[in-house]
Order: sequence, then C-alpha cells, then structure tokens
Amino acid sequence: MLSRRALLALAALAAPSAAALTACQSSDATDAPRDQANAEAEPSTSSTFAFDTYCTFTVYGDATAPALLARECARYDELFDLYDPASDIARVNAAAGAPVTVDPATAEVVEQALAFCAEAGGLFDITIGAVSQLWDFAEGVRPSDAEIAAALAHVDWRGVAVDTSDPEAPTITLADAQAALDLGGIAKGFIADRLVETLRAKTKATAAVISLGGNIICYGDKPDGGSWDIGIRDPNDPGGSTVMGTAHVHATSTPDTSAGAVSLVTSGLYERTFELDGVTYWHILDPQTGMPVETDVESVTVCCPSSTQADALSTALFVAGSERGITLVDSYENTAAYFILADGSTRESARWQELTD
Repeated sequence: MLSRRALLALAALAAPSAAALTACQSSDATDAPRDQANAEAEPSTSSTFAFDTYCTFTVYGDATAPALLARECARYDELFDLYDPASDIARVNAAAGAPVTVDPATAEVVEQALAFCAEAGGLFDITIGAVSQLWDFAEGVRPSDAEIAAALAHVDWRGVAVDTSDPEAPTITLADAQAALDLGGIAKGFIADRLVETLRAKTKATAAVISLGGNIICYGDKPDGGSWDIGIRDPNDPGGSTVMGTAHVHATSTPDTSAGAVSLVTSGLYERTFELDGVTYWHILDPQTGMPVETDVESVTVCCPSSTQADALSTALFVAGSERGITLVDSYENTAAYFILADGSTRESARWQELTD
C-alpha cells in the first residue's frame, strides 16, 4: 500500500529537538520511558517501522503512551497493507467483486476516502490501485501504454460499496471485479487521527507530536506555551538539511475535546522516482491518465486539524497544480497550503499565514 506513495519527509522541529521526530534507532519499537512524575516536563519517546517508513512518537504526560502508539501502528499496518495478502485491503482486491468482511477501522477509512473522492472532482481516486500496482518505482518498472489504458478502465471510486449495517462486521464490495483499492493517499493521515483518539481515550497524555514518515500531527498545547514549529524541507535537497520555510502551529481545541490537534502533510516529487530511456517518472499518479502527474508543483504542504483531510488533500493539490490547487484548498475551512514550485518559487493559500504564523 504505502510503499508506492512515500511522502516528502518534513524536517522535524516540533519536538524539543529535530532528532526527536527524525532519528530512529532500529526498525523495532524502542522506548525511552521516564518516571511518570516527570512526564509533564520531560517527553517520552518511541519509534517503530510501519507503513514502509519510520514512525516516531514524542509524548508529554504519559510515559506508557509511546509504546501503545507503536502497537497501534502495527495493527493498522496489518489491516491496510496493499501488498500483504492477509490485509483487509488485499483481501477486498482479491475477492473479484464479492463482499468482504473487514475491520470497522477499514470500513471507516474507506468511507472517509470515498467522501473525499466525491469532493475532489477526479483529482483523487482510491481505486487507482488497478494502475499503481503496475508501476514499480523501486525497481524502475514502467508499464506499457496499453497496460495503463486497460487498467484505467477499472479506476472508478463510484464502484466501491461499504455496508456498515452490522457495525461489528462491515463489508466492502467492489462492483468491478478487476478494480483495486490503494489507500496510499489517505491511510497515514487516517491513522494519525486515530492515534490522537487513542491518546485522548486511553492515556493521560497532555501533548504529543506524532510523525508517520512525513505525516505530522501535533496534539495539545506545547508544554512551554509556544507554538509547535515544523520545518518544510527543500524538495531539491536529497539530504533534507535545507528548510524552505517553517510553520508555527497551535493544536486548537475543538468543542468536544479539551485538547485539539493540528496536522501538516507534504506530498512531493523526488522521494520515489526512477529514470528510464531519458525520462524521469515519479510516484504520484494522475487518476485520469494513470501516468505520473504533470504539474508545476514540486511539493505541497497542507495544514489543517484533520490529518485524514490533510493527507488526501495534499495528493489532490499536487495533481491539480498550484492555480487550481489554491482555489481548491481555499474552499475548505481552517485549511491552508504551501506550494514549492518547479521554478523554485513558492505560493501560499489565503489562510497559510493565519494558520502557521
């Protein structure tokens, strides 16, 4: 699933140090618990490997929370991994149009994804899996034009049905037996939001920064009272040391919670590319053509309270390009975007300064 869409990593400045979001010791979950009495002042950290990327957790107020978040990531990875035959998504794709009973979380993420497909006007389609599975950006495999055209006939989100009449055993059905789901454009955002729900419901955490390989969500007020500061990496710097700008954000509370959240998600070109016969191909595919999108954008960062929305919208804005993208992002409340263009210039949507300054 997510290996075909590696998001542009954000330079992580939100925690006490940049390393708190970017440094990982190994692919196994690792914890640095602290005495609970000191947890308010000193964060506890953990890192794990999931969704084909490193995930890091920095949590204030509960020394046990990071390990819980790592376990939750492993659970969601098992549910959503497109390339694991036992996952919910792979089973739906292999069912040849038959209904498949899935975990309630799988039904929820697909329902949210379908709602965004409807809003995006062809810029975002979770049935892109019929095409994306033909491409291999790790091995440099480009499908033929005929193969792409044949697969495009099976890309249509309207053929996905989610039945939640039994909320404990929902089903997903693909009307087209050759269609295939790919949640790479929304899954990590959904998971980030669910991890925040876990913090609220199951821990004593007062604040946290969660980074899922570039999808960053900040929860609660920063202990020193300041902003969470997230650096936006230069997409033309493979080493990731150059920062093009910094977003200063606050996790604004919502009416039904005492602690709010704010997310920043970046989509960019260079993270997964290959060159073949003098042509460079990148991993973000246009649902209308099945080819890497032609765009004036090199990276786009979306800021809003919902990481699910930020994730899906960042992909749609990239496909749309900066002109159409700015119009689209401005149609959403409490949402802003920062574009880095191919000519090296930058553009901001109307609310970027309001939400990040």
